Amino acid sequence: MRVLLVEDETRVAEIIACALREGPGYAVDIANDGRTGSDLARDGVYDLIVLDLMLPMMNGLAVLQGLRRRGDKTPVLVLTAKTTKESTVELLNAGADDYLGKPYDLGELIARIKALIRRGKGAASPMFRIRDVEINTLEKTVTRAGHLIELSPMEYRILEYLVHRPRVVVSKRQLLEHLYDYNWERHSNVIEAHISNLRRKLDGDSEHSYIKTLRGHGYCLTQANKERES
Repeated sequence: MRVLLVEDETRVAEIIACALREGPGYAVDIANDGRTGSDLARDGVYDLIVLDLMLPMMNGLAVLQGLRRRGDKTPVLVLTAKTTKESTVELLNAGADDYLGKPYDLGELIARIKALIRRGKGAASPMFRIRDVEINTLEKTVTRAGHLIELSPMEYRILEYLVHRPRVVVSKRQLLEHLYDYNWERHSNVIEAHISNLRRKLDGDSEHSYIKTLRGHGYCLTQANKERES
């Protein structure tokens, strides 16, 4: 998953980015002013935007309004010191998906970010199933027939990205853009190796592969079904 963080306080931005990279394992791009944030949002593809309201060059509300005017439906979580009823209504009317008042707990921020990303992918439940393989996106565990499958962090991130897009062909470029930051091009020769290792671990002795390669197009999961909430 790839997150755009628009926050002018450099130390705060680095703390949040570090928590997202080392916890959920997201790729994070940082913009320290509203104009840069708006440009990155326009030119990049993100699973979520975390947007501070008080920004130099262009305030967060203007960035948000610009996103929605051009039809960008990327989920946006706003960080704000204003939590009055009037300011909340203004944010929601402008197109914010959620907001968090300052000061906030870092753990709550990460939880809100993960929940928004799941909802943005149409996945309120954190549990997914592909035949006898089960993925728990909260605990970040993968099991097959009840037995734990040990995946590297990048292998897990690739699987999680694919599982949010069942029966959709995902290109190598899409994987690179979502799993790495803006320096993704230097990692372009490693995706095939990760896919190969992931396929080997998932398939085991199965005659049918869980990940299908469409030469020249990309990869997709076969028979991926979201686990229904009870």
